[in-house]
Amino acid sequence: MKITFGVDSFIWSEVFGEKDIWIIPKAEELGFEVIDLAIAHPETFPTEKVKAALQKTKLKVVTTTTLGAETNPISDDPEIRANAVRHMKKLVDINKDLGSTITGGVNYAGWGCLTGKPRTEEEWQRSITCMREVAEYALATYPELKICVEPCNRFETHFLNIAEDAVQYCKDVGTGNMGVHLDCFHMIREEKSFTKAVKTCGKEYLGYVHVNENDRGIPGTGLVPFKEFFKALKDIDYQGYCVIESFDPSFTELNAQCAIWRSFAPTGEALAVEGLHNLKKIAATIE
Repeated sequence: MKITFGVDSFIWSEVFGEKDIWIIPKAEELGFEVIDLAIAHPETFPTEKVKAALQKTKLKVVTTTTLGAETNPISDDPEIRANAVRHMKKLVDINKDLGSTITGGVNYAGWGCLTGKPRTEEEWQRSITCMREVAEYALATYPELKICVEPCNRFETHFLNIAEDAVQYCKDVGTGNMGVHLDCFHMIREEKSFTKAVKTCGKEYLGYVHVNENDRGIPGTGLVPFKEFFKALKDIDYQGYCVIESFDPSFTELNAQCAIWRSFAPTGEALAVEGLHNLKKIAATIE
């Protein structure tokens, strides 16, 4: 089974900026075919310099983002919801400039903005309204882009936790350029079955995949059933990317949300390289 494996910029840097351009050639040097650029702050992202660096490689590029308290589409404050739309439209522009055809992440609600209650219908409609405006903007300006929503575990969001809800979200937005971003770290906490989650999305809606271990450690050394997962991807003829993402315990903006309190490898780079080796071996066994 041929899978296109990639690595997330979070392996090296918490907030990608001009100082991190070196990550792009390094990802290719390590044997990855895709780089996922995590863009939490699109207003400061060095788009032109990143574009120039990418053009010197054969890497495919994906972007992901996280929304927060001031860019929360489900907020009861209309100005905060407007901030969310501006953030996402700027991200669409960046993807267009970079030639990325996929953007994923927590782009439907403020990451970590928990209300202490289950998701409400009002929150659902607020998010759908914001995302529809963004998706329609993308269709008008960059129709090649698929906007993928990432179901996360219950401790990081109360809004989307499982593939079934993410597919319904895409249907309710209704613009045809929406997809689901599955992440094994979240799936092992929230899904009943990796196979069922993949098949719930199907080829129509599964747009992007993060191949992370259950503890965010080295993929292939924990509890995630990667063989089952890869078999399910093959069964639906998934043609997208599988990207390794983890975080360093020295990060400050992310770690309170992700609860990363210890190291899982000597370096993030070592985690990614060993994970790539393990996942390629597993993928080679899928018939």
